[in-house]
Amino acid sequence: MTRHHLDATRETTNDVYSRDHAPVLTVDSGDAVVVESLDASGHLERQTVPGEQRPRLFAEARGHALTGPIAVRGARPGQTLAVHFDGLRPGDWGWTVAGGRETPITTRLGLDSVPPSWLLWEIDVEAGTAIESRGPRVALAPFLGVTGVAPAEPGEHPTTPPRPSAGGNIDCRELVAGSTLYLPVQVPDALVYLGDGHAAQGDGEVGGTAVECPMTTEVRLELVDDRPVDGIHAETPAGRITFGFDADLDVATGDALDAMVSWLAPLLHVDRATALAFASAVVDLRVTQVANQTWGVHAVLPTGALGV
Repeated sequence: MTRHHLDATRETTNDVYSRDHAPVLTVDSGDAVVVESLDASGHLERQTVPGEQRPRLFAEARGHALTGPIAVRGARPGQTLAVHFDGLRPGDWGWTVAGGRETPITTRLGLDSVPPSWLLWEIDVEAGTAIESRGPRVALAPFLGVTGVAPAEPGEHPTTPPRPSAGGNIDCRELVAGSTLYLPVQVPDALVYLGDGHAAQGDGEVGGTAVECPMTTEVRLELVDDRPVDGIHAETPAGRITFGFDADLDVATGDALDAMVSWLAPLLHVDRATALAFASAVVDLRVTQVANQTWGVHAVLPTGALGV
């Protein structure tokens, strides 16, 4: 295994996905990469007061500031890429903003046309907390909001909506260090993008942002075959996770549950109806995020539940 380091620079950062992007790094299956990423907005300097406008990498960003793409040599469509998160260390500051733009949530709450409200966080990794400028604090649970591969379709693709085929802006807070996310490879060499560091987030990311921050992430990228689920899924400290993404929340929920039943049935050596009965006893359905043009739902089979 080779260990690589990838800094976040103008040459290594993109704000859209494309199968035509030249790789900024090429690795072999099983290699480790320490990936530096800017916060989602690509700030080059920290804010000193909430909402302060500071220089950014992209003057007019089209999406998240993502490090990549990283090519995995020999990856081909039909395979699965395992992204093992071995370490996640947030930077020393972060921000959150809500309101001021039209989403189903802000419209429902009457906050789509009011000025945005900003929070500014001081992050203390050693203490495991982020303290907001007004005094409230949250416990750190860092993860990447965006981990995805280039879509198969030609052209440039926005980073905001998560994709059932390629992942991306999943925003699942369970993908902490010690987790593995499985992504279906869409294009030769996979072309992996990483970024959108979150120091902490609640299920749903209800305001549209988390504690957004720069991140240092150590991942191992491994090609695997014969996974029990065809689509995006994960193994995390919290348990096994399957996902659904769709503009219709009912469809997203059904997709997440369908994949979980498909995973659970062979684990217990039972048929799908019996697997659904067991799922009803132990599986949690959670709204992953509500603000990214596509609803996200994840189903969680807690670690150790049912003896599997």
